[in-house]
Amino acid sequence: MKKYSQETVVGIFVLIGILCVAYLTIKLGKMELLGGDYYHISASFDNVAGLKPDSSVQMAGVEIGRVESIELDTKDYVAVVKMKIRKNVPIQEDAIASVKTSGLIGDKYISIQPGGSEELLGEGGIITDTESAIDIESLISKYVFGSVKK
Repeated sequence: MKKYSQETVVGIFVLIGILCVAYLTIKLGKMELLGGDYYHISASFDNVAGLKPDSSVQMAGVEIGRVESIELDTKDYVAVVKMKIRKNVPIQEDAIASVKTSGLIGDKYISIQPGGSEELLGEGGIITDTESAIDIESLISKYVFGSVKK
């Protein structure tokens, strides 16, 4: 009888250990069960050089979401950036999305400047006003070879 109770206690501890490992795997892997508290929007840019999936999406310097994917629209030859935004952060339909750099040579991120419209973007909304990344290399080459107007 004592042998069965000992095995039961060990089994319960093993089960608790497996549940803890599963929980940590989901949390540390940034996985979401049942969709999470986000809605999805997208924006088109002429140039997103250096931007990567899982980059930050910020508003007023505060992270409000992440970049989910970056794809090329072969019809218009623009980069389509799909983002997930926290549900408690409303974004107006006339907001402006820009590709920015943190620091001089830092990582790229999306900065969203709020608009003044009463209409809000919902699931699947599209930000139409965008500013692409500044290509430092082309600016330097234009300056060096004299094609920049003073």
